[in-house]
Amino acid sequence: MSSSINILIADNSYLVRTGLKALLAGNQDFVFSGEACDSGELAEKLLFCQPDLLIIDSNCNSFSTQDIKVLLNKNKNVKVLSVCSHQDKLSLARSIEIGIHSFLLKDCDMDEITEAIYKTATGNKFMCGKIVAIVTNETSSETSCEGFNITEREIEIIKLLAEGNSNKQIADILFLSTHTVNTHRKNIMAKVGVNNAAGLVLFAVRENLISPNKYLFSSPN
Repeated sequence: MSSSINILIADNSYLVRTGLKALLAGNQDFVFSGEACDSGELAEKLLFCQPDLLIIDSNCNSFSTQDIKVLLNKNKNVKVLSVCSHQDKLSLARSIEIGIHSFLLKDCDMDEITEAIYKTATGNKFMCGKIVAIVTNETSSETSCEGFNITEREIEIIKLLAEGNSNKQIADILFLSTHTVNTHRKNIMAKVGVNNAAGLVLFAVRENLISPNKYLFSSPN
């Protein structure tokens, strides 16, 4: 893919489409090649514009889940960022199943939207902190999406902790002492700004260290 990102916006609100373009107009990497207000127009624009990235309100009535699924099957190279006013676990699970890569809420700020566009366009997944909180049932009002300076060893430990392993189990897996793992755990929590396992799970999903599918598609207790 070239350094510029060719973007198609699909939303039934003219104000949202125009506002998003205006918000991101100053970024020279973003090229807005078209807009669509319903599934029919989206099909035409995907064919004509050949975008790198589709930004879509996947929850609005103008774009049904089935329509989006069909269109994405015909346009497999397009990366998809869903930007909605609300999300729940069911709609999120359905969106992931049909091939949507990343998710934001419409009240996210410009930095977060920009980060989501870059990551999604380059083949990565992105979820804003509020949506991760929905996925993991972690409802802290302090949820954020800031970056963190963590080591490779700490990433290994975060993954194992988020998957439910105890300090002793992690020590055995990584050939460390339990004391060392506990020290890492304290340092990680201080860096990430959480104080419990649920917060670590939220962070791990947010940073694509573990899959949100584990939570979205698990059977209810």
